[in-house]
Amino acid sequence: MRSRQRTSHLGLLLLASQLFQVGLDNIPPVTLAVLALNVYLYLFPAAPLMKTCVSVQQAYWLNDWRRLLLSPLHHVDDWHLYFNMASFLWKGIRLERRLGGAWFVYLLSVFSLLTGLVYLVLEALLTELTQDHSYSMSCAVGFSGVLFALKVLCNHYHPGGVTSVMGIPVPNQYSSWVELVLIHITSPGTSFVGHLAGILVGLLYTSGPLKTIMKKCAVFVTSNGYASPRSANNNSAGSSGYSEGYSGYRPYARDYATNYSTSYIDGLTEEEQLEMAIRNSMNDRGQTSQSGAPPPYGFNLSEEARAEEIRWRRLRRFDS
Repeated sequence: MRSRQRTSHLGLLLLASQLFQVGLDNIPPVTLAVLALNVYLYLFPAAPLMKTCVSVQQAYWLNDWRRLLLSPLHHVDDWHLYFNMASFLWKGIRLERRLGGAWFVYLLSVFSLLTGLVYLVLEALLTELTQDHSYSMSCAVGFSGVLFALKVLCNHYHPGGVTSVMGIPVPNQYSSWVELVLIHITSPGTSFVGHLAGILVGLLYTSGPLKTIMKKCAVFVTSNGYASPRSANNNSAGSSGYSEGYSGYRPYARDYATNYSTSYIDGLTEEEQLEMAIRNSMNDRGQTSQSGAPPPYGFNLSEEARAEEIRWRRLRRFDS
């Protein structure tokens, strides 16, 4: 965890610029609310950082379990906030459209708590194995653990895609692991264990029992039983629309009730997919071609160079 004076708000300005260029009407409500909550708690933190970060010492030894709730929602500085929220933006749009707002809220709540718990278990195991109590003292803060869990989920739904990691094309199914290692190498101050905890939570959902457990728990809190995660479009082909059984990463387009259109095209990066979605949305409203319009991320670069630059900067700044 870094310690930096909050004197610059350039990260906040870039985040605001990106949100408005994407278009607030193109951001689903839960995703937008989570973004707003993180920004609010950065500007008006619930407690100082040293009282919000989570560690074995503070949470388990001193019985301060509220840190599990606070740590994912607080950030060290505005750059930490910017790169985490920029990453969350496209993941939130994609997953909330697929799963529905109610399930996405449920998913984020479980992932946030479980990532913190897995982090504590891993740090406690490292302490026992190495007899080095510095692992138990290590205090982590930030949303990046949850982001790694969400990334595993995105890659699970689109296993055939390719992501550029520091300019190297990596199959989606391996990209989380490659980023885990590269972030640790290029940014030693980040929490390797925190990011690993996120990956493990994501795998518990996609390949383990977590999803089934969440479904069973949902039955007890809904009057009509559990409704499976679904797309926001109820008029799509088949009874389940954009179903859980969808596999492959082929050209595919779908119009949602909010006039939002997403295209999944083989080989595109995350940022390129989001840009295409916004272009499609604007075209649907009868606007002219956007080929000469400013890019939605506010960088005056070509598509390929811009996507690579965004990912490189995010890898260098990604904190936990």
